[in-house]
Amino acid sequence: MLFIPKQKGTTILIVEDEMDLRNSLKKGLEKRGYSVDVASDGEEGREKAFVNSYDLIILDLNLPLV
Repeated sequence: MLFIPKQKGTTILIVEDEMDLRNSLKKGLEKRGYSVDVASDGEEGREKAFVNSYDLIILDLNLPLV
């Protein structure tokens, strides 16, 4: 289990191409009170990371379009 210290306004970006895993991670983290954005490929993830400020990025290392 991943432990992320909870602070008000903690934002997380999940970059994962497998939809079921991406959605499960998002749902679980939001249930614990985190604000979560998702991206389905490296290009989308890079765009979101440059535009927004995240406390944590969970990144699939074998992504398409990196």
